[in-house]
Amino acid sequence: MAETNEVRELVERAVAQVFAQQLPQLQAEVVQRVIEALPAAPTVTPDSEAANAAPHADSGHVLQAVATVHAGTTQKEILRALLDGGSAYAARVALFVVKAGASTGWQARGFADDDAIKDFSLDLNAGPVAHAYRNRVATPGNIAEMDGRFVEQFSGPANEQVLVLPLVLKDKVAALLYADGGSTGALDASSLELLVVATSAWLEVVSLRKQAQQKEASDVSHVPEPSAPAIAAQTVSSFSDPFASHAPVSFASKAPAPVAVPEPEPAAEVVEVAATSHAAAASAAAPATAADPFAGLSAEDADTHRKAQRFARLLVDEIKLYNQAKVAEGRKHKDLYDRMKDDIEKSRATYQKRYGSTVANSGGYFQQELVRSLAEDDLSIMGANFKR
Repeated sequence: MAETNEVRELVERAVAQVFAQQLPQLQAEVVQRVIEALPAAPTVTPDSEAANAAPHADSGHVLQAVATVHAGTTQKEILRALLDGGSAYAARVALFVVKAGASTGWQARGFADDDAIKDFSLDLNAGPVAHAYRNRVATPGNIAEMDGRFVEQFSGPANEQVLVLPLVLKDKVAALLYADGGSTGALDASSLELLVVATSAWLEVVSLRKQAQQKEASDVSHVPEPSAPAIAAQTVSSFSDPFASHAPVSFASKAPAPVAVPEPEPAAEVVEVAATSHAAAASAAAPATAADPFAGLSAEDADTHRKAQRFARLLVDEIKLYNQAKVAEGRKHKDLYDRMKDDIEKSRATYQKRYGSTVANSGGYFQQELVRSLAEDDLSIMGANFKR
């Protein structure tokens, strides 16, 4: 029995020594076999890294794109800014204006022939286009679901994935934004949707503001509109004000009915032509206005000052638009600056970046606009921490 125990101990010691020597090699072999059994990881190249990273822009880039949209003062400027900004989040983007049950191409970015989009009639009853139009929601889909004529003329993205987003004004779809990843597959749906929503809101603000200004000018001058400019404005474009039908009834009823004449330009141009002619007529009949505060400056400097004023107004309007409840509370409790500090300082930084190093910096237009628009010309509403 004792001999058996001794033999057992010898065997165990010998086996332990063998395992101690072979264990690292055995462990490495097991790890290698497990790795070989796993699915192969995708090869990452600089191109694929760029394609994957491109659509995932940080919030700062999206905010800059929205700020560029909100810097537009005409529909044409705003829609162009939407396309330019959207091209950072999709390889191909195209805007189709919806009017009278038809969707017609306006401009595009990233296509082999961007001009071919102009006047292309998109089928509103096909796939993701139909769903986005009827339900007023961003709709992803496959290129095979798109209008066959569209696919035939413009082909499709490499990954076959597309996105259609509606621009909604007054609960109606005024335009559709088509986006896909082209040859790279770069498509950031979330950023595009945010940009489209911001664009829709700003288009509505600009449209209502222009209608109100026209009505006010008409009421003050009491002078009927001259017929010649009105006819010229009506016959510029079939896209004359695709958003006109969404304006308040009290304003829309005063505007002349548009006459459709095909031409691939958006509503913005007609709105600007009409506004210019109306303003000219009003200024000719109305009493002389106050002297131009920039009359003593060069044309270039005066233009910079006016643009700075307008940009400051747009930034503050944006603060009011997205923070109505906080603005109301701040006015009530006279601590508006404390409540809105982050938004105000972000917008101030945006203003300074654009005009801080120009001749307009001395004007202090952003600060003036805060008091005029946010505080309704009552400095005490901004609160004790607001520095004049």
